[in-house]
Amino acid sequence: MNTTVGTRGSQILINNQPVYSEIPGVNPNVLGLLFNQRLIQGVFDDKTDPRRFDDLFGNGRFDPEANTDNLVHALPAWYAYGLRAITVGFQGGWPVGHVDVREIDNNPFGTDGQSLDPAYARRMDRIIRAADALGMVVIVSLLYWAQSRQLRDGRAIQAAVRTGARFIRDNGYTNVILEIANEYNISGFKDHPLVHEPEGMVSLIDLAREQSGGLLVGSSGGGGMADEAVVKASDIVLIHGNGQSAGHYYDFVSRVKSWAPDRPIVCNEDSPCCTRVEVALDTGTSWGYYNNYTKQIPPADYAVTPGEDLFFARRVARAVGIPVTPLPRDEQFVLQGLEPQTAFGHKRVIRLAAEFPEQIHKVVFYQDNRLVYTSYDEPFFYRREATWLGTPWHVDPAVRVWTAVVHLADGRKIVKTAKSPG
Repeated sequence: MNTTVGTRGSQILINNQPVYSEIPGVNPNVLGLLFNQRLIQGVFDDKTDPRRFDDLFGNGRFDPEANTDNLVHALPAWYAYGLRAITVGFQGGWPVGHVDVREIDNNPFGTDGQSLDPAYARRMDRIIRAADALGMVVIVSLLYWAQSRQLRDGRAIQAAVRTGARFIRDNGYTNVILEIANEYNISGFKDHPLVHEPEGMVSLIDLAREQSGGLLVGSSGGGGMADEAVVKASDIVLIHGNGQSAGHYYDFVSRVKSWAPDRPIVCNEDSPCCTRVEVALDTGTSWGYYNNYTKQIPPADYAVTPGEDLFFARRVARAVGIPVTPLPRDEQFVLQGLEPQTAFGHKRVIRLAAEFPEQIHKVVFYQDNRLVYTSYDEPFFYRREATWLGTPWHVDPAVRVWTAVVHLADGRKIVKTAKSPG
């Protein structure tokens, strides 16, 4: 292996040096941070009905191997912008807006947790080794609430944790951080108190650390949720920022820091709200981008796609000190959700992406010149539900054109239009 992840106090190290030390002219405020994003479906499959993902984004028959290959091929571009870690889950996540995750069988550990599906193991191996070759870290997440329902009891939970930790140990990976569970303290894990309760999670963290031979281990809570005992038991404190304003997120991070001031804090799931990078810089913590629509509905497009993905990537590059050429004014705004390959089940999530969201007062959406919604908050969804979630628009053939009028704080307006697929 070429890449080793470690810690020194609150800093994260890659090959015994604070992350980003290799960048000429690096911003000293980012040294030891780990900007990352959630690519949770990197080894995804669905044993119940994989055909429901066929041709979802114009990609033909769903192929889990191709899905993994697409992630691997995308990593160099993300690395060039300064991304240094990704989160990939053995049990994946929720393709929110497309299918009920409880109908999916994406559990590679069996009902007793004693085995690891060889195909999943090979796909995860490809991702970890590709990241290692670049100098990137993989946060490997073991348990997801919907798939953990297939593990029959607490003993099976313990066995799955042992199985996952031993997979990392036996393959000699040195660029891995282990996440026991994605949002252990949400209601979906109530059937498994060993995961859901802080005392049980602390025991699972200890178990994984022992079985992996000293791997860095933690476990994320739900957005804005953390337990002091779990924070103190973690080698790297993993948190989620979903659903919070920038101010609420700042307060949350500050509270967590007070529990473990000598530990690195890594948010590995939040939203497309790229201004949270500024909160990361102000708090000396790491932040993770999460885009449900470009990165979590398989087969995901893992590339640096136009709009939100590109604007996040450029935000990280500027924060780190990697030069990026300024975009023309008009290209700093993208009306998203109407592109040819963004529909899922005749539904589209319409939003206005901006490179500098803090410059926007409001975004007014029109269908064929008829006002339909006004959005005041990043990421400027048409019908916002949360920072990471918008209400899908069911395609109406009668609607021909969408328009987003961007009202900037300085009084200027930017108009973006797109043809409706109807």
